[in-house]
This record gives sequence, structure tokens and C-alpha cells, in this order.
Amino acid sequence: MQRIDIQKSFPFPVSDLFAFFADHENLEKVFVPAKIRRIKDGEGDINGLGSVRRLRILMAPPFEETVTVFVPNERIEYRITRGSPLRNHHGVMRFSDDGQGGSHLHYTIEFEGKLPLVAAIVRAALDRGIRKALDGLRL
Repeated sequence: MQRIDIQKSFPFPVSDLFAFFADHENLEKVFVPAKIRRIKDGEGDINGLGSVRRLRILMAPPFEETVTVFVPNERIEYRITRGSPLRNHHGVMRFSDDGQGGSHLHYTIEFEGKLPLVAAIVRAALDRGIRKALDGLRL
């Protein structure tokens, strides 16, 4: 099992940070060079519980992620549900107020590869890419 564990503080309110990450299309700024679009609206919120996004990364086949937990300003969880070389994928974004007007993101992703070495390569690329994107994040 591969695991990415990222903790990052931001100077914007938790409501703004959550709103950014809840919007599927905004994730293109985090998962560069992926093209992402919502293909199914969620319950109660278009990006909420049950919403599905399709990701396309370069020449690889597209895959889909489904939001499985959506607690406004607290937590978003999702799983890959179609078309990936990964299995047992689970992403969790936890949002909290830092007590000084800013916010904190604790982002974990766990997964396995369907083929040897795939998961380790994906983990290294994802970890590096997400950290770089979060360091430059502007809302």
C-alpha cells in the first residue's frame, strides 16, 4: 500500500479553502497536467456526495473519482471508481481552522497498483506534484 500524507497551512479562511477543493475543476491546479471535469452532480451540492469527476492525464486513459464523504468546511473523501491502473484508492482532505484566520489542510491518499512498480511511480509523481502545487496555491 502506498501512502501520501501532506499537511499544509494557508493564509485564507477554511471556508475559502474548502470551496476551492470542493470544486472539481479547480483540482486541475493541483493535479497538473490533468484535465478534470465533473460528469455527475452530487447530492445537495453539485460537487458533493456522489459527484463524479473524470480525469485525463496526458496520453493515459481517463479515469473517474467519486466523492464518498462530503462534510462542508471539514472533510472530502473520494475513491477511484473507474478506469485506473490503481486499486484500493482512497483520498481524504481534512480542513481545519488554524485559530488565526487561516486554515490547515491534511491530505492523505492511499492506493495500490494493479501491476508491479506502478504504485511506487505514481506515488512519487503525485506527492511531488501536489506539494509543488500547494506551495504556489493562490485563491
